[in-house]
Amino acid sequence: MPFNVRKRGKLTYYFEGERPVLSSLVTEELPDGDLKIAFAGLTGGYSAKSILGLDELVTMDPAREIPLVFQCWEKWLQEAGICESLRDVDFIEIHAFGCQPKQPNPLVDPAGFAREQERLRRAYAEAYADYFATHLPENGVPARFTVHVVDVPDTAASYEFYGTALLQRSLQPSAGA
Repeated sequence: MPFNVRKRGKLTYYFEGERPVLSSLVTEELPDGDLKIAFAGLTGGYSAKSILGLDELVTMDPAREIPLVFQCWEKWLQEAGICESLRDVDFIEIHAFGCQPKQPNPLVDPAGFAREQERLRRAYAEAYADYFATHLPENGVPARFTVHVVDVPDTAASYEFYGTALLQRSLQPSAGA
């Protein structure tokens, strides 16, 4: 579905629907022509399933969820006509909200719950580092802030991300042409 676009001063909002709750992307035109891009928060669970049209719902699996979040963001950049790849942008920061394990129940199995928390933290750290090393090896690694919360609206997800990036026009292939 194409985005509705609203431009207001140096900001451009990319959103869906007539009465959106949030914008998928918000860009800010900087004086040198670069674009600062804010990516809406989403998960690799229900969010990615919906945005990417997946048949499978990924649940509590950071190694699979984290790439899905980035695939969604890349799709949005393409649909908005901003650029073709996440390789074209440099992330400044990513905020990750970690969900508590969906099982085991902490009241019934507190030790098992603690083990699952630790597994998720290790899996998240590995998957996050692997994504940048594998998919964006030429780009810098963003500042990151992670906070663990009780849950997010997506009951399948292990993490919710939102981020800010910069599209530096001078680094784009067409800039040298």
